[in-house]
Amino acid sequence: MIKNFVEELTWRGMIHTVMPGAEEHLMESMRSAYVGFDPTADSLHIGNLVPIMLLAHYQRCGHRPVALVGGATGMIGDPSGKSNERNLLDEKTLRHNQNAIKNQLSHFLDFESDAENAAVLVNNYDWMKDFSFLEFIRDVGKHITVNYMMAKDSVKNRISSESSEGMSFTEFTYQLVQGYDFLHLYKEKDCTIQMGGSDQWGNITTGTELIRRIDSGKGFAITCPLITKSDGSKFGKSEGGNVWLDANRTSPYKFYQYWLNSSDEDAEKYIKIFTFLTEEEINALVETHKEASHLRVLQKRLAEEITMMVHSKDDLENAIKASDILFGKSTSDDLKGLNEQTFLDVFDGVPQTEISQSDIDNGIDIIAALAEKGGFLKSNGEARRALKENSISVNKEKVKDDYCVTAKDLINNKFVLLQRGKKNYFVLRVI
Repeated sequence: MIKNFVEELTWRGMIHTVMPGAEEHLMESMRSAYVGFDPTADSLHIGNLVPIMLLAHYQRCGHRPVALVGGATGMIGDPSGKSNERNLLDEKTLRHNQNAIKNQLSHFLDFESDAENAAVLVNNYDWMKDFSFLEFIRDVGKHITVNYMMAKDSVKNRISSESSEGMSFTEFTYQLVQGYDFLHLYKEKDCTIQMGGSDQWGNITTGTELIRRIDSGKGFAITCPLITKSDGSKFGKSEGGNVWLDANRTSPYKFYQYWLNSSDEDAEKYIKIFTFLTEEEINALVETHKEASHLRVLQKRLAEEITMMVHSKDDLENAIKASDILFGKSTSDDLKGLNEQTFLDVFDGVPQTEISQSDIDNGIDIIAALAEKGGFLKSNGEARRALKENSISVNKEKVKDDYCVTAKDLINNKFVLLQRGKKNYFVLRVI
């Protein structure tokens, strides 16, 4: 059964521009639509999540999503929104990246089912690699005028007097290559729609123009808004750079924290875009949140839904457990259940000092661990006073002045967490 895709996207705030006739075209029967992904890394990042969600909603509305990995276009570089050219990759790296990207997309799209609308993955390198330059300019280039290409914002911005970089011929031809992708998929996969961010409108419409001029056909464009944060900072970036979908690049804990730290305004916007919750469920959550915003109900649900989708239920539970270590009640066992990366993420920025394995094997009395050996507190006297006040914990467990830190206290055979009061942490690292 076909559901109204444009209607679904509209209430979610995911529509920027829809080419006239596209909505009616989609309601007539199952249609194929594609979105392109840049394969210059072996992981997508959360900046890619909006186009991924476009395809996921598309499939849920009864249509067939086509994910295009831009192996050929990745060798050129898209000028849209960029100020300089990208690095070019070899075929082996591109193939590795393609497989990694398909694996990530499969968390959102069903590639395996026997259904008519099962998702498809294609790589434009496969049809571009044997296309000679002379054939391309003869069969494709002659159909689009330079005047038409120059009128695109992505081109105008790069060759304007304000731009010091200029634009290479290679990048200038990018819109023709992307336009040809649309024509190729239109012919080979009956793909009548291309979707993407609003900055892709110029490239997408070059494709619809090629379909019209070369094949006398009709292609459609649908774009979504580029996501912005309410404070003006860039969406998808953290202090450490991109927030990746790959757990080895951005740990599930850091991924979870990114969403958890959203402002109220952003969380209300994000939960519509990045989850499959219904309009009724989201409206109810928004109302609950407004009644007690300090409980951060919206942020928690958003972080849970998206972490579970991108990673797994286990990863989500570990991320919540790790968050509770800093902000809630947790035990020594909870700490010891963290893997090394999550431990380092949780206590990122906490002061550390190194102690030797022999020290830990022999045992370090708590006063020495706090002061002379560790340097957490300034003096033995300060350490004794803190212990007397019952404000010192080892791995979240309160200790007395006769405590000895030994190998049994090690987290991941490497760390001991010291704490004074609720918020002052210190890490002993065994070397």
